[in-house]
Amino acid sequence: MNCLPSDGLRDTPRAMTLAFIFPGQGSQAPGMGKSLNDAFAASREVFQEIDEALGEKLSRLIFEGPAEELTLTANAQPALMAVSLAAMRALEREFRVPASKAAFVAGHSLGEYSALAAAGALTISDTARLLRTRGNAMQAAVPVGEGAMAALIGKVDVALAEEIAAKGAEAGICVVANDNNIGNVVISGSKAGIDAALAYAKEKGARAIALNVSAPFHSPLMQPAADAMAEALASASFAPFNPALVANVTAQPVHEPATVRKLLVEQVTGRVRWRESIEWMARCGVTRFAEVGAGKQLTGMVKRNAPDAEALALNEPGDLEAFAKTV
Repeated sequence: MNCLPSDGLRDTPRAMTLAFIFPGQGSQAPGMGKSLNDAFAASREVFQEIDEALGEKLSRLIFEGPAEELTLTANAQPALMAVSLAAMRALEREFRVPASKAAFVAGHSLGEYSALAAAGALTISDTARLLRTRGNAMQAAVPVGEGAMAALIGKVDVALAEEIAAKGAEAGICVVANDNNIGNVVISGSKAGIDAALAYAKEKGARAIALNVSAPFHSPLMQPAADAMAEALASASFAPFNPALVANVTAQPVHEPATVRKLLVEQVTGRVRWRESIEWMARCGVTRFAEVGAGKQLTGMVKRNAPDAEALALNEPGDLEAFAKTV
């Protein structure tokens, strides 16, 4: 789908040229969100709400570490959401910049849950519980050592990545998991499949790096986790939300809660089509992408996928204050 001026987005006020984007796993670090917690009552409420929803002091782990425990998938997923929503809640309450000021929201993998919570589709408590379930299910889906992931970097586009993954699939499961940007495509699957793909990548002159991950995310090996999330999402309460979510697995906007449930299940085993998502939003008139939460990984990806757009990270209180003055 091409987004044309007739879609009514190119001539909208400046705020509607904005997209809020939310980071995924890999952006976590001890101490993230602490400055937000210290500065804003609205942010403190978010961390407290998530602690209560999970029945533990996740906030202490977020602020103090240790890093090894924070990095565990079951902790990292709700923790990153907590920081994103702490920033978003402060934007709304302290600076009167709600998510509805944007044309779209989008999130990278688990960040899709943060995006939905920011847009009002899910409560923060329900989002925390869903992400804890998701993290546990993804970790348990494949025995340690049987799966692997690798990053293809440099002069690699998705077509070459698919060719490399197809070669790996001759030896075992191997698929493109994350199409982040040209020069950053991640493959995932069985150890045998990834090993074969790495060997073929070398033959093709592509630089490939095995990733230190605990499971082969976004591959067919995650089907047990997808089944667990189908059950969890079936009983979750979704509300109408605004703005629309640009979904990982379709790189297209979605408005209906029923469709969101289906796509969140597909996302567990499906490709994160991040490059296409950013390119689509840019075609639709988005000229500012604000990464809400921890780190700046998505900001860098935006600069590669939509070089004419502004990309900024909203991590600290000063970031929020400065940003609010421009919306």
